This record gives sequence, structure tokens and C-alpha cells, in this order.
Amino acid sequence: MQFAAREPQSPGLEWSVALAPSPAEIEHAAQLLRNGKLVAFPTETVYGLGANALDANAVARIYSAKRRPSTTPVIVHVSSIEMAQSLVADAAAWPQTAEQLARKFWPGPLTLVLLKSAAIPDVVTAGLSTVGLRMPSHPVALALIEAAGVPLAAPSANRFTHLSPTTAEHVRRSLGDDVDYILDGGPCGVGIESTVLSLAGRPTLLRPGGISRAQLEAVIGPIESARPPGADAHPAPGMHARHYSPRTPLFLIANGELPTPEKGKGIYLQHTRPAKRNSNAHAEVCQMPHSAPDYAARLYSALHEADDAHVDWIAVDLPPTTPEWEAVHDRLRRAAFREQKLS
Repeated sequence: MQFAAREPQSPGLEWSVALAPSPAEIEHAAQLLRNGKLVAFPTETVYGLGANALDANAVARIYSAKRRPSTTPVIVHVSSIEMAQSLVADAAAWPQTAEQLARKFWPGPLTLVLLKSAAIPDVVTAGLSTVGLRMPSHPVALALIEAAGVPLAAPSANRFTHLSPTTAEHVRRSLGDDVDYILDGGPCGVGIESTVLSLAGRPTLLRPGGISRAQLEAVIGPIESARPPGADAHPAPGMHARHYSPRTPLFLIANGELPTPEKGKGIYLQHTRPAKRNSNAHAEVCQMPHSAPDYAARLYSALHEADDAHVDWIAVDLPPTTPEWEAVHDRLRRAAFREQKLS
């Protein structure tokens, strides 16, 4: 594995222009992608593990590196609306709703699921007739796609179901030598994955994310919610019951009662509710931001830090259930799946 060398960075909500890879580093990464290699790169959401989306063998390497099941499609990243339009089946597969949303939210954390062109290999879409397309807003991601001259298939750059990476160091620790090159663009600004909306039929929200349901509905009207997927191919990534999970057992709590002292030491991600007195003397408190966007941007980095602390458990004070918190609740619910939930 090669690494576009940078000093380790502290978690934060913005990246510095000074951290941007050089043109030579971006061109080197682009050449690797054209040659079928895997390159991790920053987006505004999380770091992606990229391959040439038109090269089936290269995309198959993504699945192998992530230990990802073949039933989970990967999102294709583009650098322009015109590139996206070239990857759908025909003119009818790019409806007016796609045009409206792309013009409003691209570049940005919104993935549109549409009927795919024959140019997209089946391995990208888990054999489905649809493909998820997104134009990221991170300048490094856009520069890389333009330099490579091809769309990039890129799920999050981590092992399947594990915590998503928001720094290049997270990628290095998760994937090691299974990635050929890492472009370090500093910490990600949005911090959770993109919203995924299917327009292959009635507009349906497949995964909440950086663009809220309310923002989407303000442009195209009411949208439906996806049903839980079955055993067949999922229509979008991030729909498995367990996902985004730290190694440390995660508890979701709503009343400030932490795991008992017998369960060992832990970290409490506190939003508004302080831990109940005498509930656990062996808990370190991490104060989380109060707004939904800031909380989302901090969430994965806080969970990575808790994992690195080698504690016995992580407890999370559930934030409000109002609409703007939908994506955060989705990530927390999947991260805690199969773990005991305290109420």
C-alpha cells in the first residue's frame, strides 16, 4: 500500500486546503485507477474505496478487500451531470425529478438510483437493473474522477459492517495492504454517508443521509420509505440490519442509565441527558454536539476514538426523534444491532 503522506490529523468538521494532495499525487492515483487498482479517497461524507466503475475485475477487488457480500451494490461517483446521464439506460431513465434534484443538490451527499446503462457491469449493481449515482462535493474526489476520466465505483473504505472512515488514518487501519493507494484530504465534513433515493419508479428513500427527507420533498414532493430488504440483492448500500459498527459493544440508552459497573469501563456519548448518579463510576463522558448536522459529522470519529480507548462498552444517549435526526438514528440503530439495548 502507498500513502499520500500527511501528518496525522485531529478530527474536525472541515478540511484544510493545505492538506490537499498535490496534482502529481492525484495524477498518480488516477493512473492506478485506470490500471485496475484500488484508491481510497476523501469525499465530503466518508472516505471511499474507489475503482474504475467500468472495469468489472477492478470492482470485484473492492468486494474482496471489504469482505463485502455480492448482494450489496456500490455507488458510482461522477464529476458532472453529463457523466451521470451517460450511465443511465436512456433519456427516459433520467426523469425530470433526477434533473431537479441533481441541479439542486449536486455536487453533494445525494445518491440517485436509476435504470443503468449496459456500460455498468453487473458486479457494480449486485446484478440489479439500477445503479446509484452521486457527484461528491469534495474537491479531491472531483479532481480524481476528472483526472481518471472514468466514473468511480466507491463504497466506504472499510471492512464490511465496520465503522466508516472519516480520516485517511481510519482507512489505513481498516484496510491495510488491501488498498493500493490512499489520498489524504483531511477529515470529512458531513461525516455520514449520502442519502440514497430511488427514482426508478415512485420516489423512495432507501437510506437517509446528508440530505434530509424534508429537503428532498421540498423539491419533488412526497417520497416513500423503503421496505426492509430480503435475502436477495439490496437496492442500495447501508440496508443491512447490522452496519457502521464499532468493535466495542454499543448500547443505546434513553434515560441516562449506563451499563452496571460489573460490565467494566465505558464511554458515554452524551447528547442532552447526563448519566444518572451512581449508575456507573467507570464511565468517561464524551459530549456530543447538539445540532443534527454537527452530531453526524462527529459521530464516526467519536466511535473510532472510543474503540481506540479499549473500553468494555460504549453507551449513546439517543438524540431527539424529530425528522432532522433520521439519518443519525439510522446509523445508531444499525451500529447497535444484536447488542443489548437498555431502556
